[in-house]
Amino acid sequence: MAFDKKLFSVFLPDDASWLKHTNPWSIWTRFATLPFIILAIWSRVWIGWYCLIPIILLIIWVFINPTLFKAPKNFNSWGSRAVLGEQIYLNRSEKPIPKHHAFAALILTVLQSISGLILGYGLWKLDLYSTIYGASTIYLSKMWFLDRMVWLHQDTQQTRERP
Repeated sequence: MAFDKKLFSVFLPDDASWLKHTNPWSIWTRFATLPFIILAIWSRVWIGWYCLIPIILLIIWVFINPTLFKAPKNFNSWGSRAVLGEQIYLNRSEKPIPKHHAFAALILTVLQSISGLILGYGLWKLDLYSTIYGASTIYLSKMWFLDRMVWLHQDTQQTRERP
């Protein structure tokens, strides 16, 4: 099992969790968590070890978020299709996906990882520039990745509809 699939199985262990996470409220409330995590980590300057309280609460939020919302009535929203595309992408070892999607997803995942390292450095050193740059590039590459997942979902749906 690929590392990304193992990681996702921690957050979204079954199909019911995936369907709940396609709810736009789940997607966007979870997506908006990063600035709060950054603020919680940065708050160690002001509140010392008490910063662990919001950090732990935010980590719990990230874990339980996909289970808090009901599955949407339809999957027409951009975010819902992005989550469905992510699920298709994670199952690529069982059902191969087009190479142009796999390559783009790999590049964007690497970019997100490098951005995460820059963000981590900025938070460690309390370097505002690195923190903002890391967070911004994480968000930009994640949005691009999600847009690619919408495209992947669309392509696989069209393939299924063909005779």
